[in-house]
Amino acid sequence: MKVSRKTVLNVLLIIFVLSFFVTPIGEYSKEMLNEVFATTPTVISPENRGKISDYNWRLKNAEWDFFSFEEASGEVVFINFWASWHLPSRAQLKGIQKLYDRYKGKVRFYIITDQERELPEELMSRKGYTFPLTYLVVGDPSPIEILEPPGTYILDKNGFIAVHQTAISDWNNDTVYSLLDQLIAGD
Repeated sequence: MKVSRKTVLNVLLIIFVLSFFVTPIGEYSKEMLNEVFATTPTVISPENRGKISDYNWRLKNAEWDFFSFEEASGEVVFINFWASWHLPSRAQLKGIQKLYDRYKGKVRFYIITDQERELPEELMSRKGYTFPLTYLVVGDPSPIEILEPPGTYILDKNGFIAVHQTAISDWNNDTVYSLLDQLIAGD
């Protein structure tokens, strides 16, 4: 029995497509595709920016100790809600790491998950991420809306919301750099 070239190509195509669903190569490829198609976040014009109600928000740090978001009062703040199981969340972490490397010490970073520690810490270790991991205290009041992953806020020094992004974004680009530089300078 002779197998046609078209049949072989079709079988290879089916195997390739199935690899996206059942192999680690597929998971990596899906993350990469999400990164490629991530767009620049939308910056809210100064006259349209809302303000957070206050800084009264209890969170947990990587050591699982409680701390108050009030430490961010008067600072430029980057807040990202993510989950290790959520593909678009994971896909934008590489860009967040690059942003953190560029602005650590100038911007407060809160990369927030509501998961238990094991899975987020394993992902951080495996990927070599060094940004601060923050844990949400589920049920505690928050001065901002808790966004579904991969939601992100950027706040200026006075608590005005400069970015309110509810979709995957590219955080490693000139638009974000320009915004953060302006917010740090107080413009």
